[in-house]
Amino acid sequence: MLAAATLAVVTTGVAYVFGPGAAPADSETRPAARAAARPATAEACQVNAKYPKRQLRGVWIATVHNVDWPSKTGLDPARQQAEYIKVLDNAVKRNLNAVFVQVRPASDAFYKSPYEPWSQWLTGTPGRDPGWEPLPFLIAEAHKRGLEFHAWFNPYRAADKDDLSKLPADHPARLHPEWVVKHEGRAYYNPGLPAVRAHTVKVIKDVVQRYDVDGVHFDDYFYPYPGRGTKFADAAAFTKYGKGKALADWRRDNVNQLVAQVGKAVHEVKPYVKFGISPFGIWRNKSSDPSGSDTKGLSAYDAIYSDARAWIKAGSVDYVMPQLYWPRGFAVADYAKLVPWWANAVKGTGVHLYIGQALYRVGAKDVAAWTKSGELPAHLTLNRKHPEVQGDVYFSATQLGKNPLGVLDKIVKDHYPRPALPPLIKGLGGKAPAAPAGLRNAGGTLTWKSAPGARGYAVYRVAGTKPGDCPTTDARNLLAVVPATGAAEQSYVTGSGGTYLVSALDRLGNEGDAVTAVLP
Repeated sequence: MLAAATLAVVTTGVAYVFGPGAAPADSETRPAARAAARPATAEACQVNAKYPKRQLRGVWIATVHNVDWPSKTGLDPARQQAEYIKVLDNAVKRNLNAVFVQVRPASDAFYKSPYEPWSQWLTGTPGRDPGWEPLPFLIAEAHKRGLEFHAWFNPYRAADKDDLSKLPADHPARLHPEWVVKHEGRAYYNPGLPAVRAHTVKVIKDVVQRYDVDGVHFDDYFYPYPGRGTKFADAAAFTKYGKGKALADWRRDNVNQLVAQVGKAVHEVKPYVKFGISPFGIWRNKSSDPSGSDTKGLSAYDAIYSDARAWIKAGSVDYVMPQLYWPRGFAVADYAKLVPWWANAVKGTGVHLYIGQALYRVGAKDVAAWTKSGELPAHLTLNRKHPEVQGDVYFSATQLGKNPLGVLDKIVKDHYPRPALPPLIKGLGGKAPAAPAGLRNAGGTLTWKSAPGARGYAVYRVAGTKPGDCPTTDARNLLAVVPATGAAEQSYVTGSGGTYLVSALDRLGNEGDAVTAVLP
């Protein structure tokens, strides 16, 4: 992620690094007729593109080097928790619906792992117990606010420095030095070793089994980005496992194998958990491959052996989220050319496409487009021309709080004026819960009984006493997505009269029929 962030500035360089009613108050209302909550035919309802009902809107929360959270090492648990809650509240304020939190920056953990040590970015010392377990808290607080929680892993980074003696004695890199390739001052696990792939899958499977995550996420780090030109020392593994392949093809196959293994393991444990990757924004340039994009920047396929098109074609991932960290018209990598390329890459495959957006670049003076507050919002306008684009994720949480050039205010006004439900990915299962029972108005508060299997509730409002034929087709009437609590009843405070509709959602966003209440 951080490498792509730097590459977005200069694509040749690299770095490691959301009317009055008739019913008397306090009266219980009846369930709506099905036609009132759902149109008889989809064709009868016109969707307003400004109000997409389903759209992924996320933010990355980077922990490596304390980029986003926690702000520095050594903070007490209460301070760490308060900082994280502030990030989530900023996300909710902007009508976002997902967070991508880095839980394994470099073969370390923001949770109590049986396989890897505590992350140094908590306490300042690798392996030191922070005195609490962050991950359950991180997940629970996100869910309380109706945010999906995607656990972000780096698969191959072993350590920030290549001196393994500085690592805890039980660190996998010290227990298995034969897994490690020291490269330009850092330690990496060798992607060519079956044992490395098995360990990575084991680590991720453990998190999916033990924690209530909604997704597993990889960023753009696979083989190291080009740096000082040092060769990656994997010759012995290539000799042993290459099986006659060319080195570059073998390296890509190693990554492809890991991606396939992780996707399979995640879905075997919990079929509803999403698995996706945020690759570098350029797969290949057209100059190298006719099927590549009309760009002139670094090729992920050739430089870091990352073949996103192969993952898409194989169905190894549920989504891809290319990091398109360049403005429109940028000669080396034009956002306006890359979006249609990626849209075409996923078209007809069932793999979802979300766009990684460079919120961190807004206000930067080295590229004129980023000095204009309208550039990033224009990306979202352009995305509307490509139905394959089903959302955006912003790098990163620190800028979410800073709101550079007031750009987030503009995005909310023009693109996120209403909340959105997550896109539904075919094959992940789920089932729409039954319509909420017992909906009633009590002094301006809607109250209803909790629906079995509901993770949240969508609350809509239509002016007047009749909802019309298509009240829930898009998000123009969507007021809120109310997270389910453990209580027997749920509630929502209304702001004005009209017809209110409430539907139940499962954890994937599958939506059941709505019931109505008319408020004076």
